[in-house]
Amino acid sequence: MARTVYYVAASQDGFVAEARDPGGWLREFEGAREAGASFRGLLAAAGALAMGAETYRVFVAEPESWPCGNTPVWVFTHHEFPGISGADITFVRGDVAEFHPDIIHDAGDRDVLLVGGGNLAGQFMDSGLVDEMVVTVLPLSLGSGRPILPVLQSTDPAGVEERSLGHAVVQRQYDLRG
Repeated sequence: MARTVYYVAASQDGFVAEARDPGGWLREFEGAREAGASFRGLLAAAGALAMGAETYRVFVAEPESWPCGNTPVWVFTHHEFPGISGADITFVRGDVAEFHPDIIHDAGDRDVLLVGGGNLAGQFMDSGLVDEMVVTVLPLSLGSGRPILPVLQSTDPAGVEERSLGHAVVQRQYDLRG
């Protein structure tokens, strides 16, 4: 059965994006090969993806670098966006729990990868839909911006694995289901 995995890159002080340039700070770490390989591995294992408007906005700004190929992508948004040529993108509005069965269906026996900001991830978590969270912690502080999750609540994950990805980048994997 498909699992829903929240994947996010974050600063060491817990932010996933700067207010002024949501994806800009990540470009500093394009050379961290193991971090990129880790994301590509998760992406290859995914049968479907879900993301919010701000994450999609970063991708649509450079559609030639769309990393998802023809894997089904669900974009939760209240905005109108152009599609990306050759991509399988569904734009939706509403409760994540309403659409989750359809996203799981698209994923088949592969994982649903939830990427990007904390707001959408928080909605999935509040609905009890996230099985695992993978946080790649980059060695810098943003000081402000969008947090990993809108409200960091105390959780008791069944297991936490941590590994170094080089260049002072650390990845933490939290099993939220046990």
